[in-house]
Amino acid sequence: MYVQLLGPIRLVDDEGVSVRVPGEKLRVILASLALSPKTPVAAVDLLDELWGARPPRTAENSLQSHIARLRRILAEETGRPEARDIIRTAGPGYMLAIDPDDVDAFRFTRAVDLSAQYVRSDPSRITGVLDHALAMWRGPALLDAGHGIICRTAYARLEEARLIAREMVVEAYLRLGMHQRVIPDLKQLLSQHPLRERFCEQLMIALYRAGCQADAISTYHRIRRHLSAELGLEPGPGMQNTLREILCQEEGASL
Repeated sequence: MYVQLLGPIRLVDDEGVSVRVPGEKLRVILASLALSPKTPVAAVDLLDELWGARPPRTAENSLQSHIARLRRILAEETGRPEARDIIRTAGPGYMLAIDPDDVDAFRFTRAVDLSAQYVRSDPSRITGVLDHALAMWRGPALLDAGHGIICRTAYARLEEARLIAREMVVEAYLRLGMHQRVIPDLKQLLSQHPLRERFCEQLMIALYRAGCQADAISTYHRIRRHLSAELGLEPGPGMQNTLREILCQEEGASL
């Protein structure tokens, strides 16, 4: 059994068949448990996730019914009656008894953590690892899992890890001299995240190395205006140093 959280919530059986979990509350429960595999999640936390600060009087009974229904779905969709035991009662809560490797979010964050150690020393290895990891994403994290604090917190963490992975992939390609390859992606990323200065630095470097010094300088000033208008801030040291190196026409602006 494999749980997909990097996009719409899905279950994947042992034969690779993807199953959509019906009903937002069932998806919220599955996602909340899958974010802490093999670790009990208190029933009170699940109640908060499902109904917020004002749960209905029947919330505890409803939670038990949802858990029972989710267990049935696990058994029916996989054709394995024992699959219902993957969701276990654990003290005053419930636990999803699967390994972290059986959750795509954990596979992804592990790949990002490992890649951080090798992005400078072995960039060719990192491009393959992170391109594969980023391919796990099927849309925004926890796309249809509600807006409770567990899922909101996990969403922010996973989306930040996704951006860090994109930064590391670009850095690896730049270290391999493949600046032309990353320019289109960086332009799109910077349009989506105009306050993320690292993307600006990387685009400036790629444009400079591609012989487009004027475009690199223009990129700096465009993002500088955006930072000033949105946050009242000047660019940080990274952007300023990159601009300085480009203006001095130093051979190969550094990362």
